[in-house]
Amino acid sequence: VQLQASGGGLVQAGGSLRLSCVVSGRTLNSHALGWFRQAPGKEREFIATVSWSGGGTYYADSVKGRFTISRDNAKNTVYLQMNILKPEDTAVYFCAAGATMTTFLYAAGMDYWGKGTQVTVSS
Repeated sequence: VQLQASGGGLVQAGGSLRLSCVVSGRTLNSHALGWFRQAPGKEREFIATVSWSGGGTYYADSVKGRFTISRDNAKNTVYLQMNILKPEDTAVYFCAAGATMTTFLYAAGMDYWGKGTQVTVSS
């Protein structure tokens, strides 16, 4: 199984980016999907997760109201729409798959990880 994230880049504060993560090798339609991020010198931080059906979502307080997670199981893809970006959102963003949304409470609970994509927000 491979998870390939894309869509990162450099954006000014207040701007938007949309991250995508494509799952290949097998379908993970029964898994929850989500995103973590890691800033230099900091631990990997949970951002958002979406249930296998797409009907349930959960966000970290730091991004609630600004970020939206969604998935398209027909395309084996999970998305993270990031609006009103702040300099403190600067990090490498990783997509991941876990058995359930609850497993996203801990990075160690993930079954699969993608390589990260860099997001840099300038002030």
